[in-house]
Amino acid sequence: MSRDLPLLFEEFLLYRSSAKLSPHTVKAYRQDFTAIAARLATTTGTTVDQLVSDVIDKTRMRAVFADFAADHSAASIRRCWSTWNNLCDYLFTSDIIEANPMAAVLRPKAEKTVPKSFDQDAVQRLLSTLTETDEQNSHAWQERDLAIVFTALLTGCRLSELVVMNVGDLRDVDDTGRTKALTVRGKGNKERVLTAEAGLVDVLTDYLESRLQRFPGSCEARSSPTDSPWRRLRAKDALFVGADGERITGPTIQYRVERAYRRAGINGQRAKGALVHQLRHTFATSLADQNVSVYTLMRLLGHEAMTTTQRYTKGAGKETRSASALNPAYRMLEPKAAPTEG
Repeated sequence: MSRDLPLLFEEFLLYRSSAKLSPHTVKAYRQDFTAIAARLATTTGTTVDQLVSDVIDKTRMRAVFADFAADHSAASIRRCWSTWNNLCDYLFTSDIIEANPMAAVLRPKAEKTVPKSFDQDAVQRLLSTLTETDEQNSHAWQERDLAIVFTALLTGCRLSELVVMNVGDLRDVDDTGRTKALTVRGKGNKERVLTAEAGLVDVLTDYLESRLQRFPGSCEARSSPTDSPWRRLRAKDALFVGADGERITGPTIQYRVERAYRRAGINGQRAKGALVHQLRHTFATSLADQNVSVYTLMRLLGHEAMTTTQRYTKGAGKETRSASALNPAYRMLEPKAAPTEG
């Protein structure tokens, strides 16, 4: 029985909501649906609102995707094909259509290229630059910018994950406080736990101390001025804040990262459009070079599909218990001496 196609699409989104789709993914689904539905409406002489499920067949889907491919990139075509393949699978299993026609629709093969990353010389230049005073900007917050860049570089976190991080997301794994477990809330609000080794914890501690000096009223009233900044700030406080002391925004992070690249003279080495994501690529490539297995890397990056992770390495290497500690960037950080007991 033929049914209203836009309504079926909304039912499909509701069905997919169990997978905890991110707002970005839902937006992409809607864009892909609208792009093809508009072409289907044109070929059938109707409007998108009037489309019914009977319009979905091999001949029409081939035709509208051929038209879509004429002015869209290979990546956009693959994404749109995937959206409609999932939708048609849902319609088929729901007995709305007799078969999924998408297998008959051609799509470009994914390019098997390794995402561009910084080499170790570029990472060293970036670190050196961030530890130097920005003479062109007297108001620059050196400690914060260093903390943001190295958190991304040493954990592989996405921009959106850095923005939502809270102070309480980092917890001690032992009595020394030298290493912390970092809970990351990724796509679809799915959590994964990473490790922040001593070098990164030191950078973050220095940043939090500078933050308390800038915003002394942000600490807990019950805490002592001699307490660690990790105790003086509340667990629910944003880990990274802007110049106003409020949670930092994504565009601000991207601006600070790009400025750091330009100061270090490495901005031309990044992939087009990749700022924080360039650090994520560098994290993944560095660990792949250390023979961390695809499965371990997949968990560290928060990927759902192993094929996404396999862009960084062609095969599974040696399983590593503390994969994060293998990141060569840690060797560029001079660790502070652990406090002695008196």
